[in-house]
Amino acid sequence: MEKLWIKNLRDIEPYVPGEQSGEKDIVKINANENPYPPSPKAVEAIRNFNAQLLRFYPNANATPLKQAIADYYNVDIKNVFLGNGSDDVIAIAFQALFNSDLPIVYPDLTYSFYPVWCSLFGIPYKNYPVDENFRINVEDYREKNGGVIIPNPNAPTSLGEGREFVEKLMEYNRDSIVVIDEAYVDFGGFSSVELTKKYENLLVTGTFSKSRSLAGLRIGFAIGSEKLISVLEAVKNSYNSYTIDSVSIEAGRASILDDEYFRETCDKIIRTRARVTDDMRALGFKVLDSQTNFIFATKDDMSMKDMFEYLKTKKVFIRYFSVPRIENYVRITIGTDEEMNVFLNELKEYVK
Repeated sequence: MEKLWIKNLRDIEPYVPGEQSGEKDIVKINANENPYPPSPKAVEAIRNFNAQLLRFYPNANATPLKQAIADYYNVDIKNVFLGNGSDDVIAIAFQALFNSDLPIVYPDLTYSFYPVWCSLFGIPYKNYPVDENFRINVEDYREKNGGVIIPNPNAPTSLGEGREFVEKLMEYNRDSIVVIDEAYVDFGGFSSVELTKKYENLLVTGTFSKSRSLAGLRIGFAIGSEKLISVLEAVKNSYNSYTIDSVSIEAGRASILDDEYFRETCDKIIRTRARVTDDMRALGFKVLDSQTNFIFATKDDMSMKDMFEYLKTKKVFIRYFSVPRIENYVRITIGTDEEMNVFLNELKEYVK
């Protein structure tokens, strides 16, 4: 007989992250992590942190980090929101900003956390299919809706849209809140941050996990109008006032102040991405024109699932999605040149 209390448990299908192998000496290019270490200044900030201070709560507003972000993006501190990674920031945005009876809208091929949050928070949603080239059709977003969220560049497709696309999206959605998820924008995409000064209903989210090599510290942020940010703060403070810990505040601030190192590592990844793309295309793969720190690829005469499984036996971990329309594609994070050489050598053996 089923216990009655079991009926009170939430039934939800959670987000599934990339495989986290415990094996040693692997080439781990399946989670879009940065292959390079954090800024030396961020490392120094962690080493010099006074651990005795951990008995105190962190700065509730994370003011030092928030001010550094505001200065970097040339906005006021009142236009910046911080959270425990961009997933936390976007989850709060879903709760705070998407409260219409109309469905929110986003592409059918995109970040798979979006439908999880819709289910968790009871938000109706509707998908618009990307086209045969995996491009988002901005004309789909003219219909009335309860909000819009679009990653730009998109994941897992790696494709980004430019200013004209975003401006048109905003013109079509004057009565809706639009969230642009810019987790990968630092690898060659167009950033909409400056447009938040023009459109009060635009929120742009970002992360320190990818381009700043701080995935382990969980720092996410949003930039938008003072009205949007104030509502995000109110929702956050309704259940957790201290989303950023003291170490993350110091290390994150040091990281954003080290712009030279940031640009250097982003440029390295972009150069390696171009080389790997050319080499894979020479092997007969179709590789999309990425604006991210990963590439999205297929080969018509080959099973990507079988290739994915083969590479695992060689201790090379990439990402495979068992999802309609992309079930014969793989996503490959850009690692160091040495890691990508191992990947390419194993790939050439498999193709032979």
